[in-house]
This record gives sequence, structure tokens and C-alpha cells, in this order.
Amino acid sequence: MPANRCPNPSCEYFNRALPNNAKVCPWCSTPVGNVVSPTPQQPPSQPPPIQQQPSQPPPAQYQRPPTEQPNYQPPQQAPVDYSTVYQQRVSYQPTPPVYTPPPQRAPALKLIHTTGREFHLVGEGGYIGRRSQSPGIAPPEIDLTGIPSEGIVSRRHARVDWDWSQNAYMIVDMSTNGIYLNNNPLTPGMQYRLLNGDSLRFGQDNLVNFTVYIV
Repeated sequence: MPANRCPNPSCEYFNRALPNNAKVCPWCSTPVGNVVSPTPQQPPSQPPPIQQQPSQPPPAQYQRPPTEQPNYQPPQQAPVDYSTVYQQRVSYQPTPPVYTPPPQRAPALKLIHTTGREFHLVGEGGYIGRRSQSPGIAPPEIDLTGIPSEGIVSRRHARVDWDWSQNAYMIVDMSTNGIYLNNNPLTPGMQYRLLNGDSLRFGQDNLVNFTVYIV
């Protein structure tokens, strides 16, 4: 369809294209013969919507734990009220102490020579005799080495032991020259009881004499 034009030859807009919907010339106000209905304009084409990528969360930044913060003060704990957590104690009958008798100990045996020299038995049993000159042989528990006439005494002249059933020291003759208890000869290999104050003689010549003391 032809565009609207101004029909007035004296108009500045003569024969110029006017808007299609103009009824008069905008310059001279001359009516326009043919009015062209405006052509509907297509809306400008819009570009297709841009699909947005899902936004990535920003990388997490390192945060120092509270204990590494400068001037960190640990939280103060409220004091415990022990009066509210008291538990009543259960009373028990006192257990009487168990009496443990002291271990039995044998009395000490002491032999006093006529020269006044004393010989003590260490422990509850042992030998009476002279020390051997041979190496490797243990000396007797009551060593009579050094007394006058010691040659009468054998290396293992006698054996003495505490007998709990007899409550006394028992002596056994193991010698060659014999033993006399209160001037009575002892039978070798037999046990005889020693009492406090007994006279003990080694050999028959009355050269080695002792007095027995049990303390």
C-alpha cells in the first residue's frame, strides 16, 4: 500500500511520505486523502534465554580454630557445687585385725671353753669341729680352731640341732675321740638332749671342756 503523502503543493511536506496513520499533514494540516493503517510491527526478536550455569559456591576459606585465634581465652567452667553431688557413705562393721603370731625362733646355743672363750651357734643347727685346711670344704658352724689341745677335736666332731618337739637342742656324736656329757660317754649316732649348764667334754683326757648355755 502506498504511503500517505501531503497533497498541498505549497507545503514543505508536499508529496513526502507521511506516517501511515496520519490523517492531516503535520505541517500544513491539509487532510490526507488515503490513510494507511499502521502496519503492525513485529516485536523485535529476542535472543533465546541464556541458560545460566549453576553458580559454584566460593571456595571455603580456612578458618583458624578458636584455640589458634590470637588472645584466645578458654571458656571458663562454672565451679562444681559438691554439696549437690554428695553421696551418703555406707557404714561397715570394722574388721578386727587378724592376729599373726610371731615366727618361732629357737633360743641361742653358746659354748664357753675353760679358757673363757665363747662359741655361738648361728641358726638352729650346725656342726662342731675344726676348720679343714683343704680348699673347698666349708668350716663348721662352731669352729674350735685355735683352742688348746685342738688336735683332739675332729673336723666334724658333733652335730647339734634344735628339736621343736623336744623344745631343746639335741647333740649327736660323730667323732673319733668321743664326747662326754656330764662325764657320761655318748653313743655315736644317737641324739642326746642338751640342757642349760651341762658339762660337755671332747676326748677322754679331760683336755677340751665346755659349759653349755641356752639363752
